[in-house]
Amino acid sequence: MRHVNIPIFIPHLGCPNMCVFCNQRSISGKLSFDISAVENDIETALSTLSADDDAEIAFFGGSFTGIDTDLMIELLTLAQKYVEAGRVRSIRLSTRPDYIDNGILDILSSFSVRTIELGLQSMDDDVLVACKRGHTALQAEKACRMIKDRGFSLIGQMMIGLPASSVEKEIYTAKRICEMGADGARVYPTVVFYGTELCDMMHSGEYTAISNEQAVERTKEALKVFAENNVPCIRVGLQSGENLSDESHVAGGANHSAIGELAMSALYLDVICEKLDAADKLPQNIIIYCPRGETSKIVGQKRANIQKICQKYEIKRVKVLEKDELLRYNIIIDFNLI
Repeated sequence: MRHVNIPIFIPHLGCPNMCVFCNQRSISGKLSFDISAVENDIETALSTLSADDDAEIAFFGGSFTGIDTDLMIELLTLAQKYVEAGRVRSIRLSTRPDYIDNGILDILSSFSVRTIELGLQSMDDDVLVACKRGHTALQAEKACRMIKDRGFSLIGQMMIGLPASSVEKEIYTAKRICEMGADGARVYPTVVFYGTELCDMMHSGEYTAISNEQAVERTKEALKVFAENNVPCIRVGLQSGENLSDESHVAGGANHSAIGELAMSALYLDVICEKLDAADKLPQNIIIYCPRGETSKIVGQKRANIQKICQKYEIKRVKVLEKDELLRYNIIIDFNLI
């Protein structure tokens, strides 16, 4: 069954903070929110889905649980109508850690909210201060515990390349997301949008944006933590439709449409090399068995991974085959001659 989110963007609604990296108008492409258009947006999305799709109405963009309570209930009621009609299975939303409390969770529990995505960004207080997030790591941990205790599915969102951040702090954040019981994660390499304080910081030299290459390597390290803890990363980077490729909105940072694919490919290369390094003797030909649908990540863009493997280990031929029973980042190498 294919999972599909029907995204409803509510840019900046409910969020009095202005994090240095945030310009939701640029990210969502919307200047304002029109509640009268929500039903039409849902109907349009549903017309493209099949009856077998696992569809959720997902309120993204702003801090959903921080908006006016009457508006939040009105939106949830609208979404609930589609759940009760059997047209979608559940409701999903994104919000901030400091907009989670028992009263909010009581409201969400009265509707078919299945998943809460929490914008943690970092679990390091120095990074949170540098980004003007307006909450602490302790508040984030408390919010995660409350969400899990109430039976919701938790998705932890983190960012790569924020001001005052480092590879070590990002690895720590990924580990804390796992330890706090997250059912999944999203990783967002930092994109610098025009109209943000981060853009001003970059131009003044106060902040250095990460390159695509740096983003790939640092994202790979976060993905490694999630893989080791069996926490699926459901997405790396912004959606392609969120003006990510529009140069009129992007001033710098990790602006590559395939950055997730590149990071996963880099992690697969590490996994393969670990197994090859541990082998007593290598033949000239090997077979790599990988999970279904992961061949392109094993091979790498323009066969980069295969070329690196052959050069490093003096292997003449690498064949990649898929096995249904293998899970992501699990591979088997057959050292018998092909």
